[in-house]
Amino acid sequence: MSQLEKGNPKLINAWAFYDWANSVYSLVIATAVFPIYFESMTSDNEGIVRFLGTDFHNSTLLSYALSFSFLIVAFLSPILSGIADYTGNKKKFLQFFCYLGSLSVMALFFFESRETLWIGITFTILASIGFWGSIVFYNSYLPEIAPVEQHDRVSAKGFMFGYTGSVLLLAFNLVMVMKPELFGITNEALPARISFLMVGIWWMGFAQVTFYHLPNNILHKKPEKDYIFKGFKELLVVLKSLKAQASLKQFLTAFFLYSIGVQTIILLAGLYGKKELGIDTNKLIITILLIQIVAIFGAFLFSRISEKIGNIKTLKLTIAIWGLICFAAYLLDANNKYIDIQFYSLGATIGMVLGAIQSLSRSTYSKLLPETDDHATYFSFFDVTEKLAIVLGTFIFGFVGAISDSLKNSIFILAIFFLLGYIVLSFMKKNELISK
Repeated sequence: MSQLEKGNPKLINAWAFYDWANSVYSLVIATAVFPIYFESMTSDNEGIVRFLGTDFHNSTLLSYALSFSFLIVAFLSPILSGIADYTGNKKKFLQFFCYLGSLSVMALFFFESRETLWIGITFTILASIGFWGSIVFYNSYLPEIAPVEQHDRVSAKGFMFGYTGSVLLLAFNLVMVMKPELFGITNEALPARISFLMVGIWWMGFAQVTFYHLPNNILHKKPEKDYIFKGFKELLVVLKSLKAQASLKQFLTAFFLYSIGVQTIILLAGLYGKKELGIDTNKLIITILLIQIVAIFGAFLFSRISEKIGNIKTLKLTIAIWGLICFAAYLLDANNKYIDIQFYSLGATIGMVLGAIQSLSRSTYSKLLPETDDHATYFSFFDVTEKLAIVLGTFIFGFVGAISDSLKNSIFILAIFFLLGYIVLSFMKKNELISK
């Protein structure tokens, strides 16, 4: 097959289609179905489970497992991306992590009870590593498949594909979970386990469209045998270069600060709604779906706004809205008779800026990169920044909630990180690619 040229619509759509393939993991597994299934399988004995000879509360164990996976990716991705950039074979790394993640998700089908808890935890970790590991190499293709003036629209297209695909599969899975009799299923746990299989098959299957069209070794590199050492050397070169890139460092600092708020809200909004506001599970799931649907339009809308006023001003606008979301969530009262409508409204607002801030962050970082062949290595630092923000944000959320006995205070603290991110972005020097 002949290699498609940079900017070719077929190449751009094939790249964006990996978002369609993998986003079902983040919605069905990380957010909606698996956490509820995990809770139901481990809720007896007051939620206390034993793993590796130690007793944990079930939610704590799942949180630790995910945090461990984030740390593994944060450690591995810069090293592997350095090797990928040196050898020119980052598509193979993308494929490896895709298959690791999708097969691990399918393995969750065999997590049936407390007796198979080790399967649930082990493959939760591996699926998370597979998902986040693949994202590093996927994101790094953006500068290679589209010219810089298209980065905002192309990045937004990826997230729009992802939100659309994940909503479709989640909607089907939820019908199966909530109305198993429609499918002739009598075992209450089976629909959720089937959904895990479907996520893995969907992810692996649709990814083939991306793998078929994406180029490998686009620069025709011919690595020497000691590629691991040379990969480390490549990493050190990029790290040294990164230190000299003032705008890139400043953006990563701002990205770290506001990602603490964004990622923590994404991961723990359901917990806040359940424990602090008393929203029932079905309404939480409706809110999750609402967020995803609105995010499709948010990614599109703000990519167009960025073309008018620039990336930095648009990002600052989304960050300001995120800060207002925190204050609104803090003011919500569980005893208000309109609390459900208020929570839905808050979810819709989150959706509007969720797709926007994610797609614009990716495209802005891409625009700030220097002329380089080391896209995977540079994007690994973008990924590490986000992972460390997740670890710190979830810790702060839990710690503040524990010492104050209120998750409202945790939400309030997150607003401070949005403010700090806004301030750092305000001091970025004017750049024609990201400013107007």
